[in-house]
Amino acid sequence: MSGGIWHRLENRLAIGRARRMRAATGFASVPEPKSIGLFARGKQLVAGNFQYGGRLIEAKGASIWDVAAREGFGAEAQGFGWLDDLAAVGDGAARKCAQDWTFQWIAAQGQGRGAGWTPDLTGRRVIRWVNHSVLLLQGQGRAAQEAYFRCLTTQVAYLARQGRKAAPGLPRFEALAGLVVAGLALEGIDAGPLAEGVAALARDCQREVDAEGGVATRNPEDLLEVFTLLIWAAMALVEAGRAVPDDMAAAIARIAPTLRALRHADGGLARFHGGARGAEGRLDMALAASGVRVGPLPALAMGYARFAAGRTTVLVDVAPPPGGRAGVGAHASTLAFELTSGRRALVVNCGSGRAFGPDWELAGRATASHSTVSLEGVSSSRIGREGRDLTERAGVTGPQMAQDGAGQHLSVSHTGWAVTHGLVHGRVLTLDASGRRLTGTDTLEAVTPGERKRLAQVMAARPEGVPFCLRFHLHPEVDARVDLGGTAVSLALKSGEIWVFRHDGRGKLGLEPSVYLEKGRLQPRPAQQIVLSGVAGAGDTRIGWTLAKAQDTPLAIRDLDREEMPVPV
Repeated sequence: MSGGIWHRLENRLAIGRARRMRAATGFASVPEPKSIGLFARGKQLVAGNFQYGGRLIEAKGASIWDVAAREGFGAEAQGFGWLDDLAAVGDGAARKCAQDWTFQWIAAQGQGRGAGWTPDLTGRRVIRWVNHSVLLLQGQGRAAQEAYFRCLTTQVAYLARQGRKAAPGLPRFEALAGLVVAGLALEGIDAGPLAEGVAALARDCQREVDAEGGVATRNPEDLLEVFTLLIWAAMALVEAGRAVPDDMAAAIARIAPTLRALRHADGGLARFHGGARGAEGRLDMALAASGVRVGPLPALAMGYARFAAGRTTVLVDVAPPPGGRAGVGAHASTLAFELTSGRRALVVNCGSGRAFGPDWELAGRATASHSTVSLEGVSSSRIGREGRDLTERAGVTGPQMAQDGAGQHLSVSHTGWAVTHGLVHGRVLTLDASGRRLTGTDTLEAVTPGERKRLAQVMAARPEGVPFCLRFHLHPEVDARVDLGGTAVSLALKSGEIWVFRHDGRGKLGLEPSVYLEKGRLQPRPAQQIVLSGVAGAGDTRIGWTLAKAQDTPLAIRDLDREEMPVPV
């Protein structure tokens, strides 16, 4: 019997046993909603507009399950994340949609049928059912309430059997946290499986959250999701009068400073390795609920270097991309950076294109979609034949960080092109003490005898050299124009700040189209990118540049940064 068939059979047996468990009759106390949705998306759902996979599906009056089956987003709908959005609206029409669609699911799939009976989706779903139980049960008769509690009990019993068998990482955290949150909320649930679920969740905290408070995927949004689930599970334990396991409390304490270090000045997370900014407000709520008091933030967190001065934050990817199961969906973003000034993002990475289909997902993972050097269409880490994990990953030397009166300094390099072209990419960054100027030097050079030999082979085949581009992707709200006779680019933010990009003249400067891949949008947002292009030859290639604030307010006040600034070469 193949593994897939055995897995399905085992899952069906677990569901069958779970259905025989005696149903809970109510909650130990009235649950309070903790998950956050989007009001605008909730209004769209009420109006019959369903947004999935970068598409807007208009189906007024239709059930979400009919639309999901027809349009192919059933698995995403099975997690019931849309309940958060309807709860954010909270009026009679939103309540009717929430109740109708939930009880339709109970009637059609509550007996264990359908794609939603996997541990991670079930964990995600039961948390929403508990969080929004008041919305779902308001005005319902006895028969509907009994069906709700019977189905919720079955799902909790299923998680007690199958939760530990979810894939390691975020899926298993979703399954086990769902078991703990929903199981503790219900009256009359067997304490034995719950205790085992709590113990399994604590073991994963010790195993899956590393000593620096990071997760293997290096995806900041994944880390936020894990952190949020642990906070909810800990809160459920405390409300039930139970102790939070030491490993769980320790994991929460490790994650909190890491998440703070990965947060930009605008409150959003750095967009690396498939992660987005994070749901609005979730990071701040989770950090506040954790109760973890954080001192000075780490300069290195989960493989990212952080600079912060004045109103400016800079986050740089200074570690190899994740490999193995954690690398499915990882990006070739080594040495890429993002910069935010106050509440405005300036330099960004394009982000994950997963919501817009496989072609956009693949494009978003390429080095050219990140704010760093890209080499003639060859990413610094390469995706395997199956198009999932990175089989050729860039190695990293360094990083070395220092701070003095001139500011904060970073020196780091990667070997992603050492085998293909014999070139090593080095990057030196300095953020000055006021946060008003980021100075950079990027190099491409052959360091070892083997690299010099490989570069000589490449140059023999193409004596004109190896084309490269140094890219700075800009947030869509940045107004950019080439200035000073083509030697600089002026960048205007909505806040009224003006930043100016200059370089040392060793490349061709231009503005080109870019995109900003953002979850919740129907299409990628048009944006621009600064591109410095050139050719790497047999000698060392070195490009210096500065990104400096020209004025701090919308007022026409002269600032020293408006003058020509030297660039190290």
